[in-house]
Amino acid sequence: MIFRNALLRELVTAALATFLVLVGIALTTQLVRLLGQAASGAITSLGVAALLGFSLMNHLPVLLSLTVFIAVLMTLTRSYRDSEMVVWFSSGMSLTQWVRPVLAFAAPMVLVIALLALALSPWAVSKSEDLRRHMDSRDDVSAVSPGVFRESRLAERVYFVEEVSGAENVVANVFVSSTQHQRQGVMVAARGVQETAENGDRFLVLLNGRRYEGEPGTPEYKIYEFDRYAMRIESTESKADRAPTARTTPTLDLLREPSSQNLAELSWRIGLPASALILSVLAIPLSFVNPRAGRSMNLVLALLVYMTYSNLLSITQASIAQSRISLAAGLLGVHAVMLLLLLLLFYRRLMVFSLFRLAR
Repeated sequence: MIFRNALLRELVTAALATFLVLVGIALTTQLVRLLGQAASGAITSLGVAALLGFSLMNHLPVLLSLTVFIAVLMTLTRSYRDSEMVVWFSSGMSLTQWVRPVLAFAAPMVLVIALLALALSPWAVSKSEDLRRHMDSRDDVSAVSPGVFRESRLAERVYFVEEVSGAENVVANVFVSSTQHQRQGVMVAARGVQETAENGDRFLVLLNGRRYEGEPGTPEYKIYEFDRYAMRIESTESKADRAPTARTTPTLDLLREPSSQNLAELSWRIGLPASALILSVLAIPLSFVNPRAGRSMNLVLALLVYMTYSNLLSITQASIAQSRISLAAGLLGVHAVMLLLLLLLFYRRLMVFSLFRLAR
């Protein structure tokens, strides 16, 4: 009982530290990508935080699965390195007696992973795509970022503004390049404002500016000065009625409509908690390390096993989506292979320790 409580405390501590590191890496990676999209005007600055949260929810099942694997692996590796396992085996205890406390630690995590993969992750992906569609439906001027050239959706205008005041709806130092009646025109203005007509049409009104109009490559250019120049802003139709993808479809709907794409997504969602459970036990034989030899070989082997398992899940998902294999064959095949590897590693470790006892 004392041993089990001490082991669970160490596993929880290792899992917490590992999870915080993995979440930090995931958040940093996603934040850099989203900030780049915000700088280019693809998404709004206010949408960065929401998309970051949805992305984290979507990746939580994978992060937790990796957390369980690393926590068990590092805890047992430390026991080998500090010669605690030597005392354990000298007391007549077997390696298989680690399975029960490890499963007691991993079972709640696997339940959380299953809940996230089957329910929360599809919801997060759905909300993320809805938010992106809403931002894609913005008009051209709303999508403009200060200091960045931005092409209109119809590729008929190029906008550049130096400053934007959202509170006053004013842009400063405006540059607009447009093509009208097969003639290239460039407009510059000290400032501009957005106005809405009574019929709901929106306009970008440039104040105190000039328009240079002519044909590129020829000296025939005309210069117009204006106090007020209004350009109608075309709004993009919302794509909210687009059919949901398999990633955004709830799990129950995947079961009701068993198409190849839906079954492939279902195999991925079921495979995440199943793989987390197998990996937690697989970490027990993989954690073996000889204190007198190198300490990194088991970590390299564990990394290769995890990457192989993850790739097999992805390959299985793609094969099911292409109707090459059935859902049952895909799920049973990849997990059966890893279970067989688990049994082989346990058998190898047990045989080594049996020979060691006989030699004594």
